[in-house]
Amino acid sequence: MATSSKEPATEKFAPLRQTLLGVRYGLLGLHKALIVAEQLTFERIYGRVDSTGQLLQLVMNDPWFTWLHPLSNMVVRIDEMLEEEDRLTVEEVAVLLSEVRGMIRPSETGDGFERSYYEALQRAPDVVMAHCEMKKLLTLSGV
Repeated sequence: MATSSKEPATEKFAPLRQTLLGVRYGLLGLHKALIVAEQLTFERIYGRVDSTGQLLQLVMNDPWFTWLHPLSNMVVRIDEMLEEEDRLTVEEVAVLLSEVRGMIRPSETGDGFERSYYEALQRAPDVVMAHCEMKKLLTLSGV
C-alpha cells in the first residue's frame, strides 16, 4: 500500500492552528476581563454605561479605553493568520507568541499598556485569572 509523503495541508498546519486558536481564545478572555474592569472604574468616575452599544463605542473611541487597543489588534492579527493557515510557519507563530508574552508583562514603573495592565491586575481578580490562563496557554503552546 503506497502512502503519500505529502500530508494534507489541514493535517500539516493543525498544530499551529490549534496553538493560535488557543492563544486567541485566551486573549479574548483577557480582553473581556479587562473591559469589564475598566468599565467598573469608568462608571465610578463618569456614571453608568447604559448599553452594550455604548460600551462598544467607548472601547473603540474613548481615551479611557485606548490602552486596550494593542490587545484588540493582536486578536485581529491572529484572525488574519488563521485565514491564511496554509501559509503559516512555525517561525511566524513563534514570533507572534513572543510578542504576546511581551505584551502581557505588566509593569508598575512602565507606561502605556504595561502600566495600565499592571493597575488592572491590582484591582480585578477576574483579570488576574485571565492573566494566569494566558500564561499557562503560552507555556503549553510548544512553539
